[in-house]
Amino acid sequence: MTIIEELEHYIPGCEQEVRDREAMLACLAAHKDAFDRTDLTAHMTASAWVLSPDRTRVVMCYHNMYNSWSWTGGHADGEQDLLAVAMREVWEETGLRTHPLAEGFFSLENLTVEGHVKNGVWVPGHVHMNVTYLLQAEGEALRPKPDENSAVRWMTPEEALQASTEPWMVEYVYRKLIERAAPYMR
Repeated sequence: MTIIEELEHYIPGCEQEVRDREAMLACLAAHKDAFDRTDLTAHMTASAWVLSPDRTRVVMCYHNMYNSWSWTGGHADGEQDLLAVAMREVWEETGLRTHPLAEGFFSLENLTVEGHVKNGVWVPGHVHMNVTYLLQAEGEALRPKPDENSAVRWMTPEEALQASTEPWMVEYVYRKLIERAAPYMR
């Protein structure tokens, strides 16, 4: 199934997802390079909400660019298998191997990124058209990725909400993920 077919079949769980899915589909129809960050307006990304092996905690990284605790995720960089992207990003950012707990997308969100300098190059403000997967870690040993994050920790869902200093992410993303993941947690 293509990403467009997956998005068309996805059942949004809230109005934010209804509108974000519409924007994703429009962007994918109009931009052939939406899976590559050469599209300076918007491009596809994938994230993961990762549960601990005992399903009592989530993994959070202290993201250097945002100066906040956040989930794992990253750019598709040409890859259209976004589950593979999400799992790769978890491995790179935390050292964890994972497997999916739920089939398909767990949530959708369009995330605004402010303009910034990365590797000495100005990156204009843009949108990450993000799909999130629910994954379970296969171990608990964590390691940071110093060029992206300075710490990685297991947290209870409540600790994750308190640790993040990004109000929009807390209110519209992490709360939604915690609510949806509740049936999978112990």
